[in-house]
Amino acid sequence: MKRSQIGLFVLIAIVFGALQAVYIVDERQTALKLRFGEVRDEVRDPGFYFKVPVFDEIIKYDDRILPLDTRKLEVTPADGRRLEVDAFARWRIADAKQFRRAVGASSIAGAVPRLERILNAELREVLGKVNSGVVLSADRVVLMNQIRDQARSQALSLGVDIVDVRIKSADLPKQNLEATFERMRAERQRLAADEIARGNEAAQRLRATADRTVVETVSEARKQAQIIRGEADARRNGILADALGRDPEFYAFFRSLEAYENALGGSNSSMVITPDSEFFDYLKSDTGR
Repeated sequence: MKRSQIGLFVLIAIVFGALQAVYIVDERQTALKLRFGEVRDEVRDPGFYFKVPVFDEIIKYDDRILPLDTRKLEVTPADGRRLEVDAFARWRIADAKQFRRAVGASSIAGAVPRLERILNAELREVLGKVNSGVVLSADRVVLMNQIRDQARSQALSLGVDIVDVRIKSADLPKQNLEATFERMRAERQRLAADEIARGNEAAQRLRATADRTVVETVSEARKQAQIIRGEADARRNGILADALGRDPEFYAFFRSLEAYENALGGSNSSMVITPDSEFFDYLKSDTGR
């Protein structure tokens, strides 16, 4: 073999060895240098770094915020109404060394199921202490922050920081929807019946008040009419008495006219009486004598 060929092989071996001894850390990554499986160094700053080929192994982890989408979870709040909760989390590797010790070679794929179990456990614990109305309202922001804080403390053992937890939806299970709708309809019907009963009661009170007012008004009117009628009769009797005192003959004549009117006032009246009866005295002569 010629020297030139040998030199070429040596050059290629040197270049290959140099390439094997150099590794690059991106600004979005954190790198761990392992020697015989043990962590020897942690590299966070981006740039070119050297390692010992064959002996050193470089493990790189994504330093960005990562998603964690969980499957729908059925929880039971304090009031016993079961809910299907769909939540998600955002997390990042905060301590690469601790993360390596916790999940080993499985890396992120091995961490996700453990994080999901932590998140589900905290969802059940926090949401199980409140009523379903709170979970379904805007006040659940406080609950999400509480879930995040408790999950964060549990995830520290993995070298992971839980950045955020959010509940995308919280709904009743499909099998419970019809029963819930029936309860809602029954409740609305009960409220409607209560309103109708209260309206009828108010109407009865108004009618009773109106009837009492009518009776009182009519009674007062009748009383006033009796008083006025009595006063009128008194005035009439006074006038008649005064007329009688002034001209007794005129009063006798007036009473006779009243007797004629009462006796002959009907449309089919008949009287049988002698012509010389005193009843016709005022009809026999001009003077009435």
